Amino acid sequence: MSDPRKRASLYRMVMPEHICPYGLKAKALLEQKGYAVDDHWLKTRAETDAFQKEHNVKTTPQAFIDGKRIGGYDDLRRFFGQHVPEKDETSYRPVIVLFLIALLIALSIDWIVGGPFRPLDILERFIAVAMLLLALQKLQDVESFSTMFLNYDLLARRAVPYAYIYPYAEAIAGFLMLAGILPWVSGPLALFIGGIGAVSVFKAVYIDKRTLKCACVGGNSTVPLGFVSLTENLMMLAMGLWTLARMAWGLA
Repeated sequence: MSDPRKRASLYRMVMPEHICPYGLKAKALLEQKGYAVDDHWLKTRAETDAFQKEHNVKTTPQAFIDGKRIGGYDDLRRFFGQHVPEKDETSYRPVIVLFLIALLIALSIDWIVGGPFRPLDILERFIAVAMLLLALQKLQDVESFSTMFLNYDLLARRAVPYAYIYPYAEAIAGFLMLAGILPWVSGPLALFIGGIGAVSVFKAVYIDKRTLKCACVGGNSTVPLGFVSLTENLMMLAMGLWTLARMAWGLA
């Protein structure tokens, strides 16, 4: 609920063909902080240009509190003490969310299948689903992924086409493992790509001490290369070994 003693003015673009999303965010943030907002719409390009010229600003929206210009949406967030990610700022959020979703999917599958609770089955499904989700991230832009991947993968540096094949191989291995079919394909495939990946990441990060971005969640990732990527590859390596072991013991 807004406090009538706390007032802010907001100037934002609201045109028939375009409503500025940052203007909507800025208005919502001000209201969330208890401000009564004087919402001024800039309804034409001419009005917007005139406003920007008058206040010597290059963008809208622009927020004013107590007659003082705060700035755009990011400036408003900083004013209220909220974090604003900088360009290329590292973040583990994408991969944390991905692994959490993979775990929820694995638990959902276990719930649907029914039967006794088997943590090992859930772990297997979790790894397989995580592989599929990670492959999906990479396959959204294979070109960007391959470029980042070539920064550290040892095999891809010797055979560039491998950088394009890798996400498809990861997806195939993940699907076969989740479905529980063709273990003689999924096991060696996961073992191969996981093993090479683990060695490549370990060398780049822990031996060569290089600071790189991880291609594990796609070519536009801001996740630093290191523990996360190593974990991804070690999971595939372990899953490959386990799949082959199950096949050898006649369990798959």
